[in-house]
Amino acid sequence: MKWLYSINQIISEHWQTIQQAGQFNSFELYHLNQLRKCRTAELGGHINACDQCGHFQIAYNSCRNRHCPSCQGLKREEWIIKQEANLLPVPYFHVVFTLPAQLNGLCMAHPRLMYALLFRCAQQTINAFAKDPKFLGAKTGMTAVLHTWGQNLSLHPHLHCIIPGGGIDHKGNWKPTRSQGKYLFPRNALRKVFKGKFMAELKDLANKGTICLPDSLKEQLYRKKWVVYAKRPFANPSAVIEYLGRYTHKVAISNFRIKNVTPTHVTFEWKDYRIGGKKGLIILPILEFLRRFCLHFLPDRFQRIRHYGILSSRGRACYIPNLQHALGMPILRLSKDQIRIKALAKMNINNACPCCKQGTLRAILPFGRDGPPDETYMLQAICRM
Repeated sequence: MKWLYSINQIISEHWQTIQQAGQFNSFELYHLNQLRKCRTAELGGHINACDQCGHFQIAYNSCRNRHCPSCQGLKREEWIIKQEANLLPVPYFHVVFTLPAQLNGLCMAHPRLMYALLFRCAQQTINAFAKDPKFLGAKTGMTAVLHTWGQNLSLHPHLHCIIPGGGIDHKGNWKPTRSQGKYLFPRNALRKVFKGKFMAELKDLANKGTICLPDSLKEQLYRKKWVVYAKRPFANPSAVIEYLGRYTHKVAISNFRIKNVTPTHVTFEWKDYRIGGKKGLIILPILEFLRRFCLHFLPDRFQRIRHYGILSSRGRACYIPNLQHALGMPILRLSKDQIRIKALAKMNINNACPCCKQGTLRAILPFGRDGPPDETYMLQAICRM
């Protein structure tokens, strides 16, 4: 299903207004400009030609920006297929660590610092419980995905964590959770430990002068009940993959949620989870919509998906194959080309010629921002195939 409106279209149609508004900094303008150019002649492209009938098509390059809702589909499928090779036949749990809204100011002022701190404290919290013999007494792993948005595009930093229901004991054997797969660790205890670790780190940063932490804010944070949401375990490993597909390469808002665009306003769909996920519509002025969208641009080269413990790069090489063998699960390893082919097939993307239905479209001629060459030159290139 194709969307009717897109972020890229909104930015492109209002680019001059965006530049003149004076409310977007150079970092935000850079990314907005990248999204504006996506799949247009400004990024160049290539000519696809059929190897049977000579039919040709012009394909413009995508921006490949990780904040672009139009460019995440193939990346998401490739990433999911890679993760399938590291699954274990055990229960998996979903834990969400959320920062209080009182910290939004610090997150906007120090995004790299605060989001890295969120990852670190969440990982330290899970490790503390996993190492404790009262709860598990083993080394576990975690895949964590950072989201910074709420359904209304407000700033709402939280970490989605996928954690296997067990770990490796000191003998190298798999040790399941004591709860018989019903829950991972006590939620209230997780919440208190996470809050304690995060506040200790914040105070340390304030003492060093790295951040400003007023006493009033500190008191609010101590009084606040921090949210750590521990969901029920996934039904099976395939459900884990389905979840990962929905969350890993998500951006602040998908094009499908944009229901209407006028010269002055954007209407988009949202769910209010305070009343059971009831759907509604939000109407915002164009610049306010884009201001909220820009809140979720992550610092350059900041990793929003991280793996820890037995699911880290080293852990997957050292532990996962042995565990899969011990737990009776087949070991699957695919090359980069195999992963890409499988991802394209999963998205129903093929290179079949739409004209003759027999040949295959192949890229024969790249071109730059000056646009595609004239038809005579293209025909000569097709003849040389």
